[in-house]
Amino acid sequence: MPKPTSLPRICIAMGFSEPQKLLEQARREVNAGESFLEFRLDYLPAPEQGITVIRKFLASHPDCALLATCRRHQNHGKFNGSIEDQIKILSAAVDAGARAVDVEIESAENAQARLDTFRGRAQLILSYHNYDGTPSPESILRRMLRVPADAYKVVTTARKPSDNWRVLGLAKSHPRTPLVVLAMGECGFPTRVLSTAWGGLFTYAAPNASEGTATGQVCSRLMRHLYRVEKFSRAAKIYGVIADPVRHSISPAVHNRAFQSLRLDAVYLPFMVQPAQLKDFFVLAEGLPVSGFSVTIPHKQKVLRYLDVVEPLARRIGAVNTVWKKAGKWRGANTDAAAVTVPLARHLRLAKSSVLLVGNGGAARGAAYALVDSGAKLFVVGRNPDRVRSLAKACGAEPLLKEQAEKRKFDAVVHATPLGMFPRTEGCFFSGAIPADLVFDMVYNPLQTTLLRRACEQGLTTISGLEMFLEQAARQFEIWTGASAPRSVMQKAAMEALTSA
Repeated sequence: MPKPTSLPRICIAMGFSEPQKLLEQARREVNAGESFLEFRLDYLPAPEQGITVIRKFLASHPDCALLATCRRHQNHGKFNGSIEDQIKILSAAVDAGARAVDVEIESAENAQARLDTFRGRAQLILSYHNYDGTPSPESILRRMLRVPADAYKVVTTARKPSDNWRVLGLAKSHPRTPLVVLAMGECGFPTRVLSTAWGGLFTYAAPNASEGTATGQVCSRLMRHLYRVEKFSRAAKIYGVIADPVRHSISPAVHNRAFQSLRLDAVYLPFMVQPAQLKDFFVLAEGLPVSGFSVTIPHKQKVLRYLDVVEPLARRIGAVNTVWKKAGKWRGANTDAAAVTVPLARHLRLAKSSVLLVGNGGAARGAAYALVDSGAKLFVVGRNPDRVRSLAKACGAEPLLKEQAEKRKFDAVVHATPLGMFPRTEGCFFSGAIPADLVFDMVYNPLQTTLLRRACEQGLTTISGLEMFLEQAARQFEIWTGASAPRSVMQKAAMEALTSA
């Protein structure tokens, strides 16, 4: 089957309830450099109003490609008319200059003869949407291929990481069939970045100044300049971060900018992986394949069971934050440890210093071993006394209850819990005086946490979690690529990501 006339790789999904707003937003997108827009006519109170908008828009922007869609409410659209009315509206859109139309498979199966009205006039894209999950993509495509069209769009909802691989694999296994393949939802975001490199005709993005029309869409500016969907190749190395939640992470901004600065054919993605889905993520990682990934909350400890080789320090700590594949084996390391001591050493001599560590999870374990190895006298406190005692015993520290810690004075406090992290930024372990002269918060988003703000108010010296983040990220980058990390580039990208969030 020949591919339809070439379309740009990014289609901006435009869904607005007012004709004038649709026209204004479309013009803004063109002024920002976009040339391929989807007009969701079903978002308008009277979809016929969109025909006038199409004519006005193309009169001043005749080189733009417009995709007209009028999805019926039975198929999760907003149009309440009949299939007959739907076809008439889309035909009028073509008369007005739309280059392509999107017709859902449910309508197409009930009006195959009417689809002839588009032949030779516009590209007909048949679409399938599943808002509940990801059934067999192959079965979906077999159903759709019974109706002749110029291209086929298969969109599901990713409920687990491997759903991304199942959807992307459809384009790989049918290279001669013009396809658009995507998975909705935060878990399905990787498909939006990878689909065109894998053979998909185009992907969707939200407008730069407004929300998109489906969950998981991000604005075209990010798709072009952060993820560089038009730049990396099918052979690009894929990296990412696994977390739950993951949307707040600035790692994609930092690592993608670093790849770009060294002109590496690579992309770094956020992978939403829920606690019970870690094993399933490795199915996706093998399929894509993923070359390496960062590990953060809540997977730093449990990920060890899925690795073939773990570096001695990481094994001793019992937590991994960096994974990569070499010689067919998954390998793990912990770059958090050194990323704790390096920023602290700029302010005090760690040997024999008294340090209070707050926390007992994966990040805290890395900090605990690093601090003990540096010669610091370590004390551990947290909300779970049993886990605090266990960590203290394992690394040679002294466990404390919160009330005990607040009565003492330490050279430094190192905070290693999610308290105060975006979006619950009000959290703080200490309600009153902070028992140290130096306060180091591993949380980097927001840049100034409630803990650091209170420390400043109390006249204490502070260290932002951004310093640790950049140190461990640079070490990760060097493990993965073998190249020196462009630290200044990474720092600038991190600051921009945090201030624009």
